[in-house]
Amino acid sequence: MSAAGGSTAGFVALAGRPNVGKSTLVNAIVGSKVAIVSDKPQTTRRAIRGIAMRGQAQLVLVDLPGVQRPRDALTQRMQSRVEHELSDADAALLMLNAEQGVGPGDRFIAAALAQAGVPVAIAVNKIDRLDRAHTVAVLQAAAELDVSDEIFPISARKGTGVGALVEHLCGLLPSSPHLYDVNDLSDQSESVLLAELIREQVLRRTFQEIPHAVEVVVEDIDTTREDLVRVQALAWVEADSQKGILIGAQGRMIKAIGTAARRELERHFDMRVHLDLSVRVRRRWRADDALLDRLGIE
Repeated sequence: MSAAGGSTAGFVALAGRPNVGKSTLVNAIVGSKVAIVSDKPQTTRRAIRGIAMRGQAQLVLVDLPGVQRPRDALTQRMQSRVEHELSDADAALLMLNAEQGVGPGDRFIAAALAQAGVPVAIAVNKIDRLDRAHTVAVLQAAAELDVSDEIFPISARKGTGVGALVEHLCGLLPSSPHLYDVNDLSDQSESVLLAELIREQVLRRTFQEIPHAVEVVVEDIDTTREDLVRVQALAWVEADSQKGILIGAQGRMIKAIGTAARRELERHFDMRVHLDLSVRVRRRWRADDALLDRLGIE
């Protein structure tokens, strides 16, 4: 099939260590919140596709889970997803954290990208937090990875340098009909996106093991009323002690999470939302392959 009207389209896989800012960049380029953002590692569990139109170019950004050594069935699936998406991509973007500099993890990922057989660009993120001398040093270290001559200093949070990066990525796309409807922003189902928006508020308010032990599932979305959306959601944890922490004394923690999550859902729907959020224990869910299948964590 030939491309319609000279259109281009393709997948660009975003690879990098956990917490490097991939989700923030995807949201900035798409112009809408399609990936949740947190300073906790393992925030992104699925490969999330953000879809951005630039003229006749349809850029499909695949926000991959952070590359890491698998520790259980969940992280094994996350790592396998990274490898699968890279093999299917038309191009790859290696993201580096300017504040942390280039480390062994970045070199490991760069070596993997060099073997992927696709064009690679490098984005050095959080450049707004460095002075000139440190900026020059980290850009030099990025060049020494020897995986790409195209290096873009950016601030995904502020938008600095993002335009030039997007223009370059669009230039890497093959001639192709559009892969998604031009109005689509993501390939996620509504229920998964809502569940992620709720989980984001859990991540912002909990510490130690709790963020990694929680998964949120939206069980029902009722839109029968024109002025109100009712959302019923369930937060799974792995132990009774985690459930107690998530609920909090006199229910204060779950109330705070629910209030903040409801505001996010109201921004998404642009109308009033009633959120019914409860907590249940599902022991060792991260090692349960059948459950991970149902959650769509491939």
